Amino acid sequence: MDYNIRKATIGDLPEIIKLCAEHAEFEKAAYTSEGKAEKLTAFLFADNPRLFCLLVESEQKILGYITYMKEFSTWDADFYIHMDCLYLRPEARNFGIGEQLIKEMAKQSLLLGCRQVQWQTPTFNEKAMKFYERIGATAKPKTRFFLDERTLQKLSK
Repeated sequence: MDYNIRKATIGDLPEIIKLCAEHAEFEKAAYTSEGKAEKLTAFLFADNPRLFCLLVESEQKILGYITYMKEFSTWDADFYIHMDCLYLRPEARNFGIGEQLIKEMAKQSLLLGCRQVQWQTPTFNEKAMKFYERIGATAKPKTRFFLDERTLQKLSK
């Protein structure tokens, strides 16, 4: 399959939002596109972006994406890259594209001064875990917790 990997542009926002919805459905998570274009514009396309996005494209069709951001680890006293999302549409899987996306993110990580990348995946996504292990990633078993807005409001009173 012929494809290229490129940085997202503001014109890609509608397709990025569609990919996010597909990704959420794949991970059995709730998703709404409401307000996403404005928020993603602010974080992806600012002068000093907080979020980075690479897209995979083949014949003018977007096949997938990877998003990542620079974070800080108190334990390591250093910055690292947090890979937030990696998703390929079904027709783009099993061609080595995911590995190429991670390799491009790795290059960008080093350019940003980061020597480590971290991420998580749902425990039911065994294919992804096998892929990550195959490319040399190691796992740290943890359970991810979150507080939603309603709970934040309740706790802040």
